[in-house]
Amino acid sequence: MSLLTRNRGSMLLLMLNIFLAFMGIGLVVPIMPTYMNELHMSGKIVGLLVAAFSLTQLLLSPLAGRMSDSWGRKKMIVAGLVVFAISEILFGIANGAVLLFVSRMLGGVGSALIMPSVMAYVADTTTMEERAKGMGYINAAISTGFIIGPGIGGYIADLGIRMPFFFAGAAGAVAAIITLIILPESKSREQLNGANKKEEANGSLLSQLARSYREPYFMSLVIVFVLAFGLANYETVFGLFVDHKFGFTPKDISFIITFGSISGAVVQVTAFGWLLNRFGENRVISTCLLVAGVFVLLTLFVHVYWAIIVVTFIVFLATDILRPAISTQMSKLAGEHQQGFVAGMNSAYTSLGNIAGPVVAGLLFDLNVNYPYIASSLILIASFLLTLRPSMRKARV
Repeated sequence: MSLLTRNRGSMLLLMLNIFLAFMGIGLVVPIMPTYMNELHMSGKIVGLLVAAFSLTQLLLSPLAGRMSDSWGRKKMIVAGLVVFAISEILFGIANGAVLLFVSRMLGGVGSALIMPSVMAYVADTTTMEERAKGMGYINAAISTGFIIGPGIGGYIADLGIRMPFFFAGAAGAVAAIITLIILPESKSREQLNGANKKEEANGSLLSQLARSYREPYFMSLVIVFVLAFGLANYETVFGLFVDHKFGFTPKDISFIITFGSISGAVVQVTAFGWLLNRFGENRVISTCLLVAGVFVLLTLFVHVYWAIIVVTFIVFLATDILRPAISTQMSKLAGEHQQGFVAGMNSAYTSLGNIAGPVVAGLLFDLNVNYPYIASSLILIASFLLTLRPSMRKARV
C-alpha cells in the first residue's frame, strides 16, 4: 500500500494540516516590513520578536517531545494547532509591543507542540527505507505552505494590513479540526506505555540537553543549531533587506519567496528520497550547506530583479533539502522509543539557533543592512566545515 494512503491516509492528512498551518505562517511574511513600519519598530525589535517565539519553543520542545511519547502524537498536534491559531489572531489585533511578544511566545508554544509530534508520527509509520521519503513529504508540505502563503498574504493585505493574521488564525483552526476528527493515532496506548517504561524519567531542559550529548546523533544536533543560527540571520531580515535596499513591495517579496521556494517542494516530493539513498545524508547535508553559504553571500552582489530571484531560488532550494536531510539522519540514528525525544531535541537545538540568530541579525541590520548576510554566510560555511569531521562522516546511514 502506498505510503500516502496507508493508515487511513495519515500521511496525506499530516501533509494537509502542516500545509494549512505553514500557509498561515507564510501569509504574514510579505507584509511584516509594512506592519513593523506602521508600528514604528526597529530591526532590533523584529529580531527580538522572532527570538521570543524561539525561546518558548526551546523551553517546551524537549517536554513536548516526551509528552508526545507518553500521550500520543495526535493530542499534541491538535493542541499545537489551536495555540497557533490563537497566537496569529492576537498578533492581528495587537497595537503595541507587549501583545506582539505575547503572541509570538504563544506561537512558539504551538510550534513546539506540533513539530516534534509530526516528525515522530512519520517515524512511527515508516520503515527505515521509507523514512527519507516520509520526511520529504512533510517538508514538502511545509515548503508548499510557505510558497502559497506569501502569495496569498500579499493580496489579502490589500484588504487591510492586519487581515493576513486573521486568515492565518483561521487556517490553523481548520487544521486543528481536521486533525481531531480524521487523523488516527500512530501508536496504541499499550505501545505508548511500553515505550515509557523503556525511557528515562523526565528531566529538566538542561538535563535533556546534557543527555543529548551522549547520543550518537549529537553532532547532527550541533549542525542543526549552527544551521538555524545562520539561516535566522538570512530569513529574519529578508523582507526588511529587500524593502530597504531595493524598495520592494509586499507583492514583490511574495513573488520572490514563492518562486524561490517552489523548487524545494518539487525536489522533496520527487527526488529527495533518491538523493539521500544515492549519496547518503552526510554528503547531501555538506553540499547544501556549502551552496547555501556561497549564495547567501552572493545576495550582496546582485542588484537586478532577475538575479535576486535566481540567488534566492538556489538558497531556498538548498535549505529546503537540508532540513529534512538532517531530520532523517537523526531519526535513523535514534532508537525506536526515542523518536519523540530526538524530534524534541531537533526542535530545541533549532530554537537555540533561532533565539540567537534573529537577535544578532536585528542588531547587525541596524548597523548595516549587509551585515546579517555576511554573518549568515560565514555561519553556514562553518557548518559545512563541521560536517567534514570524522564523527559526522561516520554518522552517514
